[in-house]
Amino acid sequence: MYEDLRTDLTRLHLELPKNGLVTWTSGNISARAGEHMVIKPSGVTFEALNPESMVVTDLEANVVEGNFSPSSDTATHAYIYRHMPDVGGIVHTHSPYATAWAANAREIPCVLTAMADEFGGPIPCGGFALIGGEEIGAEVVRVLRGHRSPAIILQNHGVFTVGKTPGAALKAAVMCEDVARTVFLAFQLGDVQPIAQEHIDKLYDRYTNVYGQRTAAPVKGTP
Repeated sequence: MYEDLRTDLTRLHLELPKNGLVTWTSGNISARAGEHMVIKPSGVTFEALNPESMVVTDLEANVVEGNFSPSSDTATHAYIYRHMPDVGGIVHTHSPYATAWAANAREIPCVLTAMADEFGGPIPCGGFALIGGEEIGAEVVRVLRGHRSPAIILQNHGVFTVGKTPGAALKAAVMCEDVARTVFLAFQLGDVQPIAQEHIDKLYDRYTNVYGQRTAAPVKGTP
């Protein structure tokens, strides 16, 4: 089932260590597939992943197809998909700078235009929840539902990001770690300057509705 999606997830998982977001086997990516989801197997190194090793479950976290046990975060992913129908992909990491903020139970304040663009404000910090059940998923949904940010850091744990596609969620995870590092360094210098809410709103609107290519540009030499 979902051969193309399995292949795509295998490729996307390699971006996690490439971008310094994970260590060893920590972290995972999943994709919604109708009434199912496809997710990384538990405890398998990223280099060893292939399309056949991906696991298909239903949205209650029950295995539908696969030769491996699914990620220990499967119930979390399933809960998010059930309660956030617009989400098509989820990424979980323990990226070091973002997780340092989580260990301090502090949101990452919006002091960079890049944060206003991508996250529409601060990256929120959710409360503590144990791994393995739906508690983390419930906390992610509680905080992100109605929030602009596609990323959340969870107290004492790490990062979850959501997107319409797995690729969009991966972009948010990469950006989350990037701004977490820059804001951390800014605080070491001392006098961190906030961005006014009105400017955050304008930056987010521009990035969401104007920035980038709205329509596909024709390739030179084609009709």
